[in-house]
Amino acid sequence: MVDEFITYTELADKKVMEAFVSSDLHMPEAERLFSHVLNAQHIWAKRISGEAVIYDVWQEHKKENFNRISLNNFKLIHACLATKNFDEVLVYKNSKGEEFKNTVGEMFLHMLNHSTYHRGQIITLLKNSGIEPPVTDYIIFKRTNLL
Repeated sequence: MVDEFITYTELADKKVMEAFVSSDLHMPEAERLFSHVLNAQHIWAKRISGEAVIYDVWQEHKKENFNRISLNNFKLIHACLATKNFDEVLVYKNSKGEEFKNTVGEMFLHMLNHSTYHRGQIITLLKNSGIEPPVTDYIIFKRTNLL
């Protein structure tokens, strides 16, 4: 089920990125939040893989770079999914340098839930800016055979 939710997150993020690209509006708060989503996905995937983190939690990216960053994130996420055991306990440090232990499964679920939470905020900001928000509901993706 986690692998399907990863695919769902990747597809839902693509719909949000398409909304950004199709608009000429500058939406700093929505772009800041989506940058944060991408950064968090990057950070959690790097923690799971044991690789060094490149992006800061709240580092801002230009919307023109969202797709490239997302592609790199999901390449690593899928590699982790293929090589890691969900029950494996990993020790990692948060952005403050504090050490924690969690299972790979817990880390994946947190990353995916975090993405969904902020996508909801971004959808609201897009709608408030006059942009038709993309439909990103999991059940709609299932009903339309996207998953």
